[in-house]
Amino acid sequence: MLNDLLIRIRSLLARTTVESELADELGFHLEGQIEKYIASGLTRQEAQRRVRLEFGGLEQVKEECREARGVHFIETLFQDVRFGLRMLCKTPSFTVLAIFTLALGIGANTAIFSIVDAVLLRPLAIQDPSRVMFLQESWRDMFPSVSVGNFVDVQRQSTSFAKICASDNASFNLALREAPERVDGEYATGEYFATFGAQPIVGRVFTNDDDQPGRDQVVVIGERLWRTHFHADSSMVGQQLRINGMPYTVIGVMPKAFDPLLSKSDLWIPAAFTTGQIADHDNHYLNVMGRLKAGVSPAQAQSELNLIAQRLQRQYPMDDKDRGFRLMPVTTILLGDQKLVMWIMVSAVGFVLLIACANIANLQLARSRVRKKEIAVRIALGASSRRIVRQLLVENVLLGLVSGAGGVLLAFLGISWIVVHGPADVPRLEQSRVDAIALTFACGVALLSSLLFGMAPALRSASVSLTEVFKGSTGASSGSRDRFRSLLVVGEVALALVLMTGAGLLIRSALLVSHLDPGFDTSNLIVGRVGLPDTDFHDPAVARQAFERMIAGATALPGAQAAAVVSRAPLTGGDSSNGLIPEGKAIDPANAINAQLQIVSPTYLATVRIPLKSGRSFTALDTRDKTLVSIVNETLARTMWPGENPIGKRFVCCEAGPKGREDPVWHEVVGVVGDVRAWGLDREVQTQFYLPLAQIPPSAWDWIGRTMDLVVREKGVAIPLNELQSTVASIAPGVPIYRLSTMQQKIAGTLETSHFYVLLLSLFAATALVLSSVGIYGVLSFIVAQRTRDIGIRIALGATRAQVLSHVLAYGARLTAIGLFLGLAGALAGTRVLSSLLYGVRATDAITFAAVSLILATVALIANYLPARRAMRVNPIVALRHE
Repeated sequence: MLNDLLIRIRSLLARTTVESELADELGFHLEGQIEKYIASGLTRQEAQRRVRLEFGGLEQVKEECREARGVHFIETLFQDVRFGLRMLCKTPSFTVLAIFTLALGIGANTAIFSIVDAVLLRPLAIQDPSRVMFLQESWRDMFPSVSVGNFVDVQRQSTSFAKICASDNASFNLALREAPERVDGEYATGEYFATFGAQPIVGRVFTNDDDQPGRDQVVVIGERLWRTHFHADSSMVGQQLRINGMPYTVIGVMPKAFDPLLSKSDLWIPAAFTTGQIADHDNHYLNVMGRLKAGVSPAQAQSELNLIAQRLQRQYPMDDKDRGFRLMPVTTILLGDQKLVMWIMVSAVGFVLLIACANIANLQLARSRVRKKEIAVRIALGASSRRIVRQLLVENVLLGLVSGAGGVLLAFLGISWIVVHGPADVPRLEQSRVDAIALTFACGVALLSSLLFGMAPALRSASVSLTEVFKGSTGASSGSRDRFRSLLVVGEVALALVLMTGAGLLIRSALLVSHLDPGFDTSNLIVGRVGLPDTDFHDPAVARQAFERMIAGATALPGAQAAAVVSRAPLTGGDSSNGLIPEGKAIDPANAINAQLQIVSPTYLATVRIPLKSGRSFTALDTRDKTLVSIVNETLARTMWPGENPIGKRFVCCEAGPKGREDPVWHEVVGVVGDVRAWGLDREVQTQFYLPLAQIPPSAWDWIGRTMDLVVREKGVAIPLNELQSTVASIAPGVPIYRLSTMQQKIAGTLETSHFYVLLLSLFAATALVLSSVGIYGVLSFIVAQRTRDIGIRIALGATRAQVLSHVLAYGARLTAIGLFLGLAGALAGTRVLSSLLYGVRATDAITFAAVSLILATVALIANYLPARRAMRVNPIVALRHE
């Protein structure tokens, strides 16, 4: 075996020497036989003739000897590669066009695959993520977060989880030498890191022993914060940081890849729930995750949670009535919103690749007509059909590999652009890159594409008729319309229409959303968020006075017209909801109407210019020693008191009375304001109510984390942001104002994701439109070129140029019409998946379907007209003389 291997390797590496030895050996045998015949009395000439007859073709004998070496396939493959490169170089225009077209399709597919891989396919950086579940409460078809009391009860009663933890997303004031900075992080329970199976790169993580009230305050920081702010100094472990005005000892550093909730947290602090928090079953804000025990299925865990929920409903009827639990894989919760859009993008680029392959197949079919005589000569000289097919497929593979290299370059550029300009809320988008997996995918797509566009032309070339070719037959049959090529064009048009319809629906939806009234005046409005540390502002009166002084200071700035604070400004994300029970109904959770709470200063409604529909606004006299008042939006007014005047009506929420939850505090409605699209222009208006800052209960400061949005209305001249920052710092030293931007930027941010996906799909649709038009043009151009003689005869026999034009146009129009029909059918079926992404537009919107069909038909008509005009100008004398 070793000897055979060495012989084969020598045959490949020393081919010239081996061939020379083969020629010498055959020559030796030939000469020896010739000498025998001469010795028997024949002349040399007769002896040579007889030896040639006995041996047969010398080259055939050599081929048999080469095949005996076992490397013939490799040798002929090298020959095919060299010949294929020569043929591609002989037709540079075809080669460049084919490479560019296919590289575009491969590049788009590779780029989108890399993004899908980073966002959806790549496993989360946690141990065995399939065993980690996300626990939510369920209430009235909603799935809110979990209260501290319910979490603790589940933790104590459940036996399905090996580990279970909870966390609360928060942001913290981090004191640094240069300036205070707001940092995102989490309050987490002791088993948080153990649940995810994560280990620190430096130090240790906190445990249940650290997660107790009164213990030393510790913090685990993330690698990103460690490197950017502390220069990756390992001596940071054991040192103290001032967070929210209090000292915390750094005990560990988590790796950058650790981001189990995709929240980009930079630090983690033990939650250390107090006795009062553990007894609270009403405030629902915790993210709860659990790792299932070995052998426990999600269905078994869900059954156990259902039993626990029933116990809690009986034990805490005021808080947990009608509440249950829902268990879902953590990957589904974190990535579920991205799956639909990502797979739509994958389908779109797949369509583009198919159209590109169809175009190149058409080019190859046209090229195979030109190469008929070449193929026929090779067959006549003894080449088998298999060898012809292999040769042509090798050419296609070369074309595919070169296109794949170009596609990888385009993918690299595309991914770089998408990472920089892509929406910020797409998880793990920044991890997208052209890695080994992406390169493997690109190679696979390149090879598959080579087979897709190369197989049909190769098989057709191998089945060429020698008689037809050598007779020079050029009748109507040779110029007849190729059904397969026509079918490719029909497919291109259909796929292009599906893509264009999807893009058209999203564009129309985006246009409708951009023209929606947000419900307030967004011009000249600045918003920034301020979080006061509990250490210095624990007293509710002190916290309220600090925000009131900020309002006064901001109002006094040059260029400022008015200022106010609100617990959550519109379009800034986040919410806080409460169940409201109108007067006249039993104090029972079953009667509660969920509504979003906004805590505002008296100047807020006027500052942001939310229209007052009836009643009055808040004033400075609305304090705790007066009647507790509220303002509701129109949607809440219609929901709670349909057909009635809500002014003077009362409801309960938020606060228990002196005798407990069954004797609640009442709020009187003093005004009704217009609806505000507070959670995005493309989101439905929700029920909403406002409470004055001076009337909120002391516990409300804990609900909002002593954090509010400062809103400033400019007169028309921009207020320097550093002056606003200085104003806040002068009132609350060491407290930054963060997420500072204009309201117009907030609106753009809420629409960023949808607009970005619209842009991508529109680019793919435009590419499909261009490629399909090129396909139509190519087919008709080929037909006109092949039928030049027929057209010349028609004109010579009296056909007018208009008749020739209409004759060619009619064929192209038929192809386009069939493609449009099939495309409309496909679009009707396929665009339904876009329903959840559309606003104000149905997936079967007739206007969009008609518009994109008209655009595609117009472009196709232009592509039809150009070769038809060339046919119309055929000179019959020149055409017949040429034939």
